[in-house]
Amino acid sequence: MPKTKIQKQEISKNLAEKLKTQQGIVFVDYKGLNVGDMTELRATIKENEGNLTVTKKTILSRVLKEKGIDINLKEMKGQIAVIFAFGDSIAPLQALHTFAKVHENVKILGGYLENEIQSASAMIAIAQLPSRNELLAEAVGSIAAPMSGFVRVLNGNVKGLVMALNAIAQKK
Repeated sequence: MPKTKIQKQEISKNLAEKLKTQQGIVFVDYKGLNVGDMTELRATIKENEGNLTVTKKTILSRVLKEKGIDINLKEMKGQIAVIFAFGDSIAPLQALHTFAKVHENVKILGGYLENEIQSASAMIAIAQLPSRNELLAEAVGSIAAPMSGFVRVLNGNVKGLVMALNAIAQKK
């Protein structure tokens, strides 16, 4: 059933509100997903501080153009859903990429990150990067490695002294 003008204005208003607070946008072709899979995808995206919205290309194009994002959605084939990232801009994309590995029907079509329009291949490459927490853990591990090695060396000397003193004590 076609939407009324008032309904379209309400959809546009909701999309504009989401655009104000978003950290990133991902365009997805979800054609072929059943209701259960779509519900699972929405829940997965929501867990990762994102929101999946399905809307018409014309309404979405108009709202994006008003916000200064000039992207031609009509060139994108299939049924388009939009994922807005609100916290970590990469987490919903990584969740989508993991979901797409299991469901071949889901295709990443492109996105908008760091105030730039990104191609599908760029978005997939970004999705394959380690998460922010993993990168921070690696950095902390790299910084802490020399210190922990130094502590082990110092403990080795003390341990050797204690063992030598213990051996002397046992002989007497």
